[in-house]
Amino acid sequence: MMNNLFSIFDPSTNIFNLSLNWISTIIGLLFIPYSFWIIPNRQFILWNFILNKLHNEFKMLLGINKFNKGSTFIFISLFSFILFNNFLGLFPYIFTSTSHLTISLSISLSLWLSFMLYGWINNYQHMFIHMIPQGTPSILMPFMVLIETISNIIRPGTLAVRLTANMIAGHLLLTLLSSTGNSMSFYLLFILIFMQILLLILESAVAVIQAYVISILSTLYSSEVN
Repeated sequence: MMNNLFSIFDPSTNIFNLSLNWISTIIGLLFIPYSFWIIPNRQFILWNFILNKLHNEFKMLLGINKFNKGSTFIFISLFSFILFNNFLGLFPYIFTSTSHLTISLSISLSLWLSFMLYGWINNYQHMFIHMIPQGTPSILMPFMVLIETISNIIRPGTLAVRLTANMIAGHLLLTLLSSTGNSMSFYLLFILIFMQILLLILESAVAVIQAYVISILSTLYSSEVN
């Protein structure tokens, strides 16, 4: 039962021995150039409003100055990429790439490595100071260094697992509810459909929240090395 249940996350569509499921990862990128050519409408204005809000928030967290004005675009792009993939996974017969550690861990690990390399190469004194909070007793300093080091090392794993687990949980609930519909009466089936609609709305909110959380945490990790 569990093998059949989790098989919904398997990239199994093959044509000429090529897996086409992962193509869904870059489908969202096709809509970005199109947005520069369309006449502004309500959806376009809403998307620009969201991006401007994110830009202002990331700018405040990063302490943007005239030398690094473009830093927020990295995290806005990260938010857009995760958001598009989360939403695409809610459509039928579209592979949810963010439910796999292959994607989520690749994103979080590459960001974390770049932050760590930049911090230890350019701001190594700040990185050492950051390991020991101000006012820590001398006897606790070795333990604080060990705790901060472990906390720093597991960051990419926690980012990846957070995104993957949230995507898997919602899709499993939808699959479990839909698999019980054949044995239900008409009235119970109506209630089941209503519950699935509510769960789909919840999953849409989770898709936005997870994209926001990952981008905000990445911004905070970046601000710590500057």
